[in-house]
Amino acid sequence: MRDRKILIVDDELSVRQSLQEWFREDGFQVETAADGNAALKMMDAGPFDIIVVDLKMPGMDGITLQKRVRELDKSAAIIILTAFASVETAVEALKLGAYDYVTKPVDPDDLSNLVRNILREKELSEENIRLKEKVSELSGLAPIVGKSPKMKRVLDLIDTVAETDSTVVILGESGTGKELIARAIHGKSKRRFFPIVAVNCGSIPESLLESELFGHEKGAFTGAQYRRKGKIELADGGTLFLDEIGDISPKMQIDLLRVLETKRFTRLGGNQEVTSDFRLICATNRNLEKLVEDGIFREDLYYRVNVFSVPVPPLRERREDVPLLAEHFIERYARAMGKARKALSAQAESILVDYRWPGNVRELQNAIERAMVIGTGPAIVPEDLPLPSDREISEPADRSLSAIEKDHIERVLMEVDGNVSQGAKILGIDRTTLYNKMKKYGLGR
Repeated sequence: MRDRKILIVDDELSVRQSLQEWFREDGFQVETAADGNAALKMMDAGPFDIIVVDLKMPGMDGITLQKRVRELDKSAAIIILTAFASVETAVEALKLGAYDYVTKPVDPDDLSNLVRNILREKELSEENIRLKEKVSELSGLAPIVGKSPKMKRVLDLIDTVAETDSTVVILGESGTGKELIARAIHGKSKRRFFPIVAVNCGSIPESLLESELFGHEKGAFTGAQYRRKGKIELADGGTLFLDEIGDISPKMQIDLLRVLETKRFTRLGGNQEVTSDFRLICATNRNLEKLVEDGIFREDLYYRVNVFSVPVPPLRERREDVPLLAEHFIERYARAMGKARKALSAQAESILVDYRWPGNVRELQNAIERAMVIGTGPAIVPEDLPLPSDREISEPADRSLSAIEKDHIERVLMEVDGNVSQGAKILGIDRTTLYNKMKKYGLGR
């Protein structure tokens, strides 16, 4: 209690002295002020945990002072002192945020109990904040590195959808960091204090995926020697992340659709319904619309999961982020390996920026890890990088005519910093044609 500070604001000297003596005997730090202006000056010197305010004072009354205090410090608890005749006004003060009111003459025991209740609530609230901060710290939410316009757009989308409970589908090539985006959405959501449960649908055989998602009862199949909760059940209160959802079978699509609509399911071999309150985030490197057109992916499930989409750009479309990512991975592996942090030579950085990164961020991460392992000097040099030859770097993996055209347009736009007029002039086409091709290939301005 010695660290807790109380401010008494009353125009009557006897009231100020009595309350100051009572609270000091209880072990509090106590200051007094004869009017509202004096109280505000004392608040400039430091915050108070509790402010006891007389309702009727000359000059600035208690209601006006309460409003000013709220502007300066919303965490300070305010107790109103009032005569019996002005209880209605005290009730008005409660509506404006006062913690409670006490009628005069003041009973010291009642006021002391009220103060202790306030401080207990403040301590619980502060402890709750500390625990939440600790949970966030222990969750180890990895940072999303990038300053390019396309990554800034991704970060904006994360902030937009995180506080909602909407289903999200994250679209992007393999290795672009889709799971990292999913964890960022979960980490900023109201469900962040519950788990995010990840399932890679593309790596689990269909025969096992059903048990993985829904769980099973003892004896449900050969080898099921005990009851096992599935990932959907484990995600109760939190987030279920289904990676590569485009790879699930038609039967699993039907089962998943029912769970999304009802939040109810039965374990394999069971007959008792289980409920799970989870948020669904999906990811895929496949074109779901094309899968729907081809009859591979159910249209009703597509509309159910595609409530909000977050497209993640491949690394070749945000080359300005490559040096930042490289430095981030260098620092990470230096800590993990117990080595001194290496610099990134200008030649090595140039190679990293020019490379097309078909494996995206995951490939860059692996390249930096290898360079940290085999490099012997204080800096990463070209010889430390496990990248293909110059010819392989300059040529796209996809040699189709459309891929070559897309790559050429992309390079020209990069050379002119996205200026469509200049790009169209270099390409020998009009601006409208270039706009249409940019839209076709997903090359934003």
